[in-house]
Order: sequence, then C-alpha cells, then structure tokens
Amino acid sequence: MNYDEIGFKCGIEIHQQLKTDTKLFCDCPVDLMDENASGRIQRYLRAVAGETGETDEAAEAEAAGSRKFIYKYYNRNNCLVELDEEPPHEMDEEALQTGLTFARMVEADVPDEIQVMRKMVVDGSNTSGFQRTSMIGLDGEIDVGRGGVTIDDIELEEESAGIHEKDDEKAVYDLNRLGVPLIEVGTDASIQDPEHAEQVARRIGMLLRSTGKARRGIGTIRQDVNVSIDGGARVEIKGFQDVDNLENLIRNEVKRQKNL
Repeated sequence: MNYDEIGFKCGIEIHQQLKTDTKLFCDCPVDLMDENASGRIQRYLRAVAGETGETDEAAEAEAAGSRKFIYKYYNRNNCLVELDEEPPHEMDEEALQTGLTFARMVEADVPDEIQVMRKMVVDGSNTSGFQRTSMIGLDGEIDVGRGGVTIDDIELEEESAGIHEKDDEKAVYDLNRLGVPLIEVGTDASIQDPEHAEQVARRIGMLLRSTGKARRGIGTIRQDVNVSIDGGARVEIKGFQDVDNLENLIRNEVKRQKNL
C-alpha cells in the first residue's frame, strides 16, 4: 500500500511509569504489590466553577449522572494526598531529573520554569477531579533511520487510579497506582507508515529504559496511537501495550477507514 497516496497521518503518545522510591507528590512508596485493600471510600463528582468563573461542561454532564466512585485504598501505598484530603507535597526530585534526562536525550527545549498544571479528569480516575502534569520538554527529535520525527511535547505527570469495574451506576478504582510518576511523550504526525510507527515506539521505549528509571511489566508503559487518511477522521486508539503488534494495529485501522 502506498501510504503517501492515501494521505496517511500518524502520531503516537507513549506513557511510561517511573521506578522512583516515592510517588510524584507524596512520600508513599511506588513498589506496587498484589495485596488486599485496607478499606474503601466512596465519592460523587460535583462540578464547580474554576478561576474563570465557568463550569466545565464535561464535569457537569458526569455530575448529572450521579455515578458513585468507589476507591480501594492501601495503607502501605496511600496517604491523604491520594484521598485529596491534603495538599500535594513538593515534586519528587528523582522523577524530575529522570524526565529532564530524557528531554536532553531527544534534544528537546526545556522551559525556563516548570509549573504544575491541572488536566481536567471527569471519569473518577483521579480523586481530585484533575491530573497534575508539568511540561518539561518541547520540540525534540528522534531519528530511526527513515527520517526524523518531532517530539512535540514531554510531560511529567501523576498516574491515574487503576479501574476495576464500571457501569452506569458506579466505577471502582484502585488507589495504589494513583500518583506514580509518569513520563508522557508525544510525537507529531510525521510518521510515514505502520512499520515506521513501530520503529519510533521502540526507539522512544529504549531511550526511556536507558535512564535506568523505567518500570517494567504489564501496564507500566502504554501507547496511544492517532491515525487518519484522506477522507477519514482522526481516530485515537488508547492504552495499547504490545509494541510487537503496533504495526498490525495501524494497518487494520487504515483498512477500516478505507472500507468506510
């Protein structure tokens, strides 16, 4: 297939958990274990006005459904920060230095001042209703031998809570994963074809592992893939974990859009 002729566009986002001693904004340990929860709490989302005086429409829609959020917490891995009952502590220095090391590896521009921002989350996966994230790199580049691909942005952020079950009335989450340091790496849409996409993902993964601080195992690294062709719509496939099948995933999405 000639991917230039069909107007193929593709970019990927890679989310890599970091193997630090503590979580990003508290002193709880990162070493997650298969253990029984110490207890449960439950919350409901309430939409409130932000600094501009406006209320987020997505938050209003979720709050109107009155879905109950149930959080399983663990005394060993959770504190009042994860329960949103205490302000976040200072950002973990080890996680920040790891993120900056990766930014230098891809020759990204590091902001003069790194600020913690809030990314609105309304599905209950963050007890605060938002994810804390910091921009630590812009306009980097990697080369896998078939032309350079721009690294649009690099963020250091906190991992969300892990989902157990979800229906129209409730959602159940694990809090032990919440707050684990996470590096997010996003490319531009200059990936040339499915094979190129897999090469780019492997290269980014290798660089992240070479910091010596990347967690390993199922669920510790995830890819979001954005794909479109002429006449089709941009589709984001989220949470893909098996890089060995990334090429087939993109090929199948291109075929699906062509068939439409």
